[in-house]
Amino acid sequence: MYFKLGRQSVARKLFDEMPIRDVVSYNTLIAGYSSCGQAGIAREVFDSMSERSFVSWSAMIAGYSKSGDLDAARELFERMPERNVVCWNAMIAGYAQNERFSEAVKIFRRMLQVEGMKPNEVTLVSVLSACANLGALGLGKWIHRYVERASTRLGLFLGNALSDMYSKCGCIAEARKVFDEMPERDVISWSIIVTGTAMHGLWNEAIACFHEMLQQGTKPNDITFMGILSACTHAGLVDDGLEYFDRMSREFGIDPKVEHYGCVVDLLSRAGRLDEAENLISSMRVSPNAIVWGALLGGCRIYGDVDRGERAAHRILQLDPDHSGSHIYLANAYASVGKLEEAAKYRVWMREKQVVKTPGCSWIEIDNAVYEFLMGDRSHPQSGKIYAMIRSLAPRMKLAGYVPNTSLVCQSIDEEEKENALAMHSEKLAVAFGLVSTEEGATIRVVKNLRVCKDCHDYMKVMSQVVAREIVLRDRNRFHHFKDGVCSCKDYW
Repeated sequence: MYFKLGRQSVARKLFDEMPIRDVVSYNTLIAGYSSCGQAGIAREVFDSMSERSFVSWSAMIAGYSKSGDLDAARELFERMPERNVVCWNAMIAGYAQNERFSEAVKIFRRMLQVEGMKPNEVTLVSVLSACANLGALGLGKWIHRYVERASTRLGLFLGNALSDMYSKCGCIAEARKVFDEMPERDVISWSIIVTGTAMHGLWNEAIACFHEMLQQGTKPNDITFMGILSACTHAGLVDDGLEYFDRMSREFGIDPKVEHYGCVVDLLSRAGRLDEAENLISSMRVSPNAIVWGALLGGCRIYGDVDRGERAAHRILQLDPDHSGSHIYLANAYASVGKLEEAAKYRVWMREKQVVKTPGCSWIEIDNAVYEFLMGDRSHPQSGKIYAMIRSLAPRMKLAGYVPNTSLVCQSIDEEEKENALAMHSEKLAVAFGLVSTEEGATIRVVKNLRVCKDCHDYMKVMSQVVAREIVLRDRNRFHHFKDGVCSCKDYW
């Protein structure tokens, strides 16, 4: 109680005055300090214990995980003389919560295959979260089969985790099937389906699900509204999106967060309603962040509004001086209107400060193992085959209509080098690996950490036709289902 009130000193004084201290009292103190982010003090208490229980070790591992010190948590985990499922859960959850999803999956496999430990529901929920973020559909399906074989009841936590995994791995029909089979549902259950259908571009299904949720008597929350606003954004339904945005506070008493404003600014900006977008930013009840201004900047880039784009870019740089996208935009925008000295100033500054874009990273799962690719990556054992596949397909791609969009390459290099740079984007490498590693006709599923660029989007459309495969790409914003030369987003993303 005292830790929740921020009165750690009172809790410690009471502990020190205890005539007899048992393991439970030590564990309570460790958990308390850990919950407040004071892992160092928690470790001092842990080290002072003459005997420790599984709870002691798990609480300390969780404390390090909460503070983001995964190396210390892992070092402690490896030192344990014996481990139970709670200890494994603490380590797996630590990796998953700190977005080190590959490590979460690896330690789960070790738990099963090396240690022979049986997972419980908490374990499975954490691993499903990692699978969802990595796009590890194979492992996610294995967990689903494991749940069915064990006749485990599909409760809220496990059901939501399974539904979310399928949705984020590109299988929205399976996500809905799990949802329909759940004996009980909460607002999180509904939000997963609303958001999932929106991410897949099924805006009509997302809206229908939202209204079904209301009819069932479940009140939406801020996450539900992010889903429905995203659905409107992906479909270009500007007036519908504005209506839902208004209903948030007027009908449901939910104050918009910066993420909701960002979504509506994006909605307006993509539709070319830049005056309204900028006016909305000016009237925000919370301070706009770089993402909100970035949404406006994206619209300025699409519609060639250099003056407004310059204002937006400078706002972003005030919030994030190293924001590479704004520096690149300003350099290109000034160059496009003949302000070459201004353009050169930004390019020189970027070189001097070594400002670089966030590296593109893509993941693909093959035979239940997840492989990671960076731009120009040659670390994979089969990189020779991967690049040979890209080269062998190049003539067929061009015959089918693919033209590399070299305008997206900012370096001062010749056209051939620009084409080679585009060919090494991470999602192209991941797809090529999928082609050399799977049977003919198999769907290829890739996850990327950034928004897919226009060149890669054009490339994937043509590729799906050339190799007669469906390619499912999940980028930072949504899913793209490429099939027979077209994309599910209808080129509006």
